[in-house]
Amino acid sequence: MDKSGYEEKKERWLEDTYSDSPESEGPFLTVSSEPVEPTYGPGDVEDLDYERDLSFPGEFPYTRGIRGNMYRGRLWTMRQFSGFGIAGETNQRYKFLLERGQTGLSVAFDMPTIMGRDSDDPLSEGEVGLCGVAIDSVRDMEVLFDGISLGSITTSMTTNAPASILLSFYLVTGERQGVEFADMGGTIQNDILKEYIAQKSWIFPPKPSLRIITDVIRFCASEVPRWNTISISGYHIREAGSTAAQELAFTLADGITYVQAGVDAGMDVDDFAPRLSFFFNSHIDFFEEAAKYRAARRIWARVMKERFGAKKEESLLLRFHTQTAGCSLTAQQPENNIVRTAFEGLAAVLGGTQSLHTNSMDEVLALPTEKAVEIALRTQQVIAYETGVKNTIDPLAGSYYVEYLTNHLEEQALQYFDEIEAEGGVLEAIEKGYFQRRIADSAYRYQMEIERGDRVLVGVNRFVHEGEALDIELLRIDPLVEREQVERVQALRRERNPAAVGETGAELKRRAEGTDNLMPAILDCVRAHMTLGEIVAVMKEVFGEYREKPLF
Repeated sequence: MDKSGYEEKKERWLEDTYSDSPESEGPFLTVSSEPVEPTYGPGDVEDLDYERDLSFPGEFPYTRGIRGNMYRGRLWTMRQFSGFGIAGETNQRYKFLLERGQTGLSVAFDMPTIMGRDSDDPLSEGEVGLCGVAIDSVRDMEVLFDGISLGSITTSMTTNAPASILLSFYLVTGERQGVEFADMGGTIQNDILKEYIAQKSWIFPPKPSLRIITDVIRFCASEVPRWNTISISGYHIREAGSTAAQELAFTLADGITYVQAGVDAGMDVDDFAPRLSFFFNSHIDFFEEAAKYRAARRIWARVMKERFGAKKEESLLLRFHTQTAGCSLTAQQPENNIVRTAFEGLAAVLGGTQSLHTNSMDEVLALPTEKAVEIALRTQQVIAYETGVKNTIDPLAGSYYVEYLTNHLEEQALQYFDEIEAEGGVLEAIEKGYFQRRIADSAYRYQMEIERGDRVLVGVNRFVHEGEALDIELLRIDPLVEREQVERVQALRRERNPAAVGETGAELKRRAEGTDNLMPAILDCVRAHMTLGEIVAVMKEVFGEYREKPLF
C-alpha cells in the first residue's frame, strides 16, 4: 500500500470506526510532550529501508543491537549505584550485592569528592559521606575494594571533573593488589561537557578540561586497554528536565566533540573510539525510551563512519549503560517506584542496553537501604530470567509505532545538531547558554502539565490517600562519619613522605604548564599519597576555575 492509499484508508477509519468510540481524557502525549496518534501503520514508516535503516542485529547501522546474539549470548551487566559514608561501609555494601548476584560495581562518590575537595576542606563540612562515599586518597580506595580483586570485577565510577585522579587511585589500588593495568576493566564517567550543560559539578574551564580528558584517553589506549575512558552521559541531561530527543542529541553532540578533540590531538580514531561508552536515562515512557536507544545506535554508527572515517567495527558501536529515571520517582507512595523502575528497566533491555542500574524505591528520599537495593537488583533478575526477553533480539522491530518513533527521534536529533553547529559547536553553545535554555523550557512545560493535571502521576496528583504517612525505613548517615573521615585524611598527611609529595606535585605542575600527558604525573602523586584536594589544587594553579555566566 502506498502512502496516499494508506492515508486515505486511515482517514476513513478515523471517521467511521475510531470516532464511534468516545475517547477517554487526553491529551495523548509522550513523556517528552510529543503528540501520539491513535494508531500507526505502513504509511508512517513508508521510507524505512530494512537494509539501510535496520538490518540484522550486529550489523550496520546497528539499530537492532550491537551484538549478533545479544542477550542469548550474554546478559547485560547488572549494576547498583552504591556508595555512602566512609570506604569501609561501602565495601560491606559491595560484598552484600556481589553475594546476591550483582555482576559489576558502580561507585557513587559524595559531593566533596565530586567537587575535588578533601573531607577536611571547610566547604566539605556537613556533606561528607552523605550522597556517596568519601574518597580522599589512595588509602580510601584500597579500603573501598578490600577483599575484591580488581582483576576479576568491572567497576563504573561516576565522577567527572576529578576523574583522572580517581581513576589513578583505582589503578594504583589494583597495582598494590598485584593486578596489571592491562587486566583492569571498567568505566570512568569523565564527561565534563554534560557538567556544564546539566549537572554543574565542574572544577576547571572547558578547554583545559578537554585537554585532561584527551590525556586520559591517550594514556588508557596504550596502558589500560580494557578501560572505557568516557561514559558520555545523557542521564543527567534528562534528569535536569530535557526531552528524550534533547537527551539523545545533546549526548551524541558531546560524544562527537570528544572524538574530534582526540583526532585534533593527533590520535587515530580507531585507536580510542572502541573504548568510548555512553550512559542514558530510561524514563517512564516505555516505547519512546526503547526507540531512543535504537536511534542512538544508528546515528552514532553513521557519524563515526561518515564523518570520522572509522574503519574498525568496534569504533562504530554505541555501547551504553542505562539507569532508570530518578526524576520519575515520587516521595509519595514510594512502593509505586518499584513498578516504575521495573517498566523502565524493561524498556532499557528491549532497547538493547549493555549494562543496567535499577533505582531503589527510596532513592527519592535517601540513599537506599539494603532491603530496597536488593529489591532493585531482584527486579533486574526477574526481567532477565523470567520474562523471556533474552529469547529473541529486538522484538520491537517492525512495530509501526516503534519504527516511527525511532525515525522521529533521529530527525529531531539531527535538527538539534544543526542548531548546535549554528551556535559554533558544543563549547560555544555552552558559553551562550543554549543547552541550559532548551532544557529549562522543556522542564517548565513538563511541570505545567503535571500541575494542570494533563499528566497523571499516580499518588501525586491522582489516586492520592489523604493524610497518608511515610512508613518505610530510611538509611541515615551517622554524623560521626565526617569526623572519622577528617581524622583519616589528616593522619595520612602526618605519616607520608613530604619530600615525595613536593617532588611529584612539582612535576604535575610542570606537565600542566606544558603539553606532556598528565596521567603519569598524577599516578606518581597518588603513589606519594597526595590527596584528591591537593592534586586538584596543583592543577587549579595552572588551569584556573570555571565560573558559569548567569542566564536567568
